Amino acid sequence: MGSKSTMIRRALSEFGRGRRGLTSQAATAGVNEGGGVVPRLPAFDYTPPKYEGPSAEEILRKRKEFLSPSMFTFYKQPLNIVDGRMQYLFDENGRRYLDGFGGIATVCCGHCHPDVVNAIVNQTKRLQHSTILYLNPAIADFGEALASKLPGDLNVVFFTNSGTEANELALMIARLYTGCHDIISLRNSYHGNAAGTMSATAQANWKFNVIQSGVHHAVNPDPYRGLFGSDGKMYAKDVQDIINFGTSGHGIGGIVELAPDYLPVVYKLIRKAGGLCIADEVQAGFARTGSHFWGFEGHGVVPDIVTMAKGIGNGIPLGAVVTTPEIAQVLTRRSYFNTFGGNPVCTAAGHAVLKVIEKENLQENALTVGSYLKGRLTALMDKYELIGDVRGRGLMLGVELVTDRQQKTPATAETIHVMDQMKEMGVLIGKGGYYGNVFRITPPLCITKEDADFLVDAMDSTMSKM
Repeated sequence: MGSKSTMIRRALSEFGRGRRGLTSQAATAGVNEGGGVVPRLPAFDYTPPKYEGPSAEEILRKRKEFLSPSMFTFYKQPLNIVDGRMQYLFDENGRRYLDGFGGIATVCCGHCHPDVVNAIVNQTKRLQHSTILYLNPAIADFGEALASKLPGDLNVVFFTNSGTEANELALMIARLYTGCHDIISLRNSYHGNAAGTMSATAQANWKFNVIQSGVHHAVNPDPYRGLFGSDGKMYAKDVQDIINFGTSGHGIGGIVELAPDYLPVVYKLIRKAGGLCIADEVQAGFARTGSHFWGFEGHGVVPDIVTMAKGIGNGIPLGAVVTTPEIAQVLTRRSYFNTFGGNPVCTAAGHAVLKVIEKENLQENALTVGSYLKGRLTALMDKYELIGDVRGRGLMLGVELVTDRQQKTPATAETIHVMDQMKEMGVLIGKGGYYGNVFRITPPLCITKEDADFLVDAMDSTMSKM
């Protein structure tokens, strides 16, 4: 589940999880003049302060003039998001939206969760930055807490500033430890946009024409579009072939669940060949899949190295690599240093995130609400031929749209249309996949069943008019 690469809730006093005990219809439906059902956002008792900044048009003009031309936006009329509380976002006019995207699977506790905000503010007031060359309790306390969430001997933590940095470091550690330059990752995977991680990434849309060496891309064990359906062991044979003839994980790829039995077989093959197994948990980690805290746990394997980012800081730039003491020793061969990795503010935020996930039972909520949401989305498949597949676990879900179920023809234009119309109703979701035809539904883990009903009702309403 999620990106796996091998060889590689308002505090109750202020922002609450918003459980209102309303029925689906009472919470989410209204009636328009024509008598049709109109989805309506669940009640939420927060009004953002009046926005007095530049308009969306002015910001867009500045972006085009001063920022990277590679930056793009969703929607025909780009949104100017200026405020957020828990599972909701607000635009410049104060309109509220259900955030079904979570800043690309990043906001796990909820926007501006008071516990996380307080941890950041309090640490910033006391000490914003010094250097890891001095002692400070924030990094040590968080390292201990994070290591306690991982199995076996995975208890040595290297902090970074992003998922790309974490994956770059993990690749280097693996190469140093094994003495082998070869990496095997999956087709359709995404692991970052630096030199090494771009090599491991296997989507042309995200790869520039620069030197990328030492990486072999195995067949993607995709039960929906893959060559062998759900036969994980058949996909694993491709990894063995790469080991024999070519050598010395899937959020952006469209939320792909790996075929059953795939990872256990592949892990054995890699280790038999003297390699290490890396689990990229940048999107799937931190309770998002509901059934487990880490995505790899759902496959019954224990990696040698785990990388993480996004949900680790609830929006703060933070990443980490966790490995065993033995493997970690390779970085003592030279000097390894990261100026901002493990700084007091970010690690204080990360520690607060772990506490909130535990205190507010967000993993259980991700499982309960996620399963309910997936069930409602799956029910739409019987109603609309446009939906080819619904997949994922917990609150990491994908809905693939196709114009022909037999041919699985990507419905790219339809995907953009549905997204735009859902935005007009007050729901924000993402899209991904190689063809840009998969809805990425990765909301904050504090989302409620009423929110889930609203999201599905908005999708239903849109598709009923197509």
